[in-house]
Amino acid sequence: MQITRLRLLGFKSFVEPTELLVEPGLTGVVGPNGCGKSNLLEALRWAMGETSYKSMRGAAMDDVIFAGAQDRPGRNSAEVTLFIDNSARKAPAEFNDDDVLEVTRRIEREAGSAYKVNGRDVRARDIRLLFEDAATGARSPALVQQGRIGEIVNSAPQERRRVLEDAAGIAGLHSRRHEAELRLKATESNLARLADLIGQITSQLQAMRRQARQAQRYREISNKIHEMEALQYHLQWTAACAHVEQDETAFQEALAAVAQQTKAEGEALRQQAESAEKLQPLRDEEAQRAAVLHRLSVERDALEREEARAKARQAELETRLAQASRDLARERSISPRPTICCAGLARKAAA
Repeated sequence: MQITRLRLLGFKSFVEPTELLVEPGLTGVVGPNGCGKSNLLEALRWAMGETSYKSMRGAAMDDVIFAGAQDRPGRNSAEVTLFIDNSARKAPAEFNDDDVLEVTRRIEREAGSAYKVNGRDVRARDIRLLFEDAATGARSPALVQQGRIGEIVNSAPQERRRVLEDAAGIAGLHSRRHEAELRLKATESNLARLADLIGQITSQLQAMRRQARQAQRYREISNKIHEMEALQYHLQWTAACAHVEQDETAFQEALAAVAQQTKAEGEALRQQAESAEKLQPLRDEEAQRAAVLHRLSVERDALEREEARAKARQAELETRLAQASRDLARERSISPRPTICCAGLARKAAA
């Protein structure tokens, strides 16, 4: 695999879309200090999966986004794309279907970055293995920068081994071996945990066996209880059937008694109807007698009132007679007069 083109957009000083062609042979970038030559190398490393913002000479990874200038506003995103020739089909199996691989890393301000290969989202690990299989990468000794030669000369044996591995093209295998070792350690941990779980499950199994025996005995006792309950219910049912027969007999007797009472009631109603027919003339006669009695009562009251008035008149006349007698006696005592018969005066007073 070979990098054929580098495209930058919004990465550090490359605010406008910029493409760098990497033709066969030697390609060089010449320019004064501060023109952005180092930014090209950092763009390569960043697109290859660099995760350290210090390696990008910034205080945060968002510093790779163009921050703006006096006459240009800042951007909110940056994007770097590497075009790789894969005509030899040396890429990993998942990327080995295309002749050209477009490896893109895009970062949004305060949102993190994402990787794509030919427009398909991938993981940073996939990008790292892709370039390590090609004997390069974000931290590969193949990317030489200022002061890098001295670091390689004075490096420790492990760093020199890294250089040799990159030169031999086995860095990807080393990474895969490291990941395999991590998986093995995780598997060993899982096996240890599994042994603990087996011990716990064995203890639980023994407890479950005890519970199973108890459950078996419980089922046996429950079956016996069900049989006894069934026998009890059968006896209760037999007694209930006998009681029902008795109640049926009593019910039939009650029905017979009700029929007799109904017959007697019908006879009583018939007699009542006959009596009611005979009672009507008596009621009419009673009404007539009541009317006569009322009339007589009215006449009696009138006679009693007349008698009372006559007695009152008699009392008044007797009072007047007594008064006349007193007057006569008084007159006689005053002057002698001819004698008058008292009986005649009484008849005259009565008249």
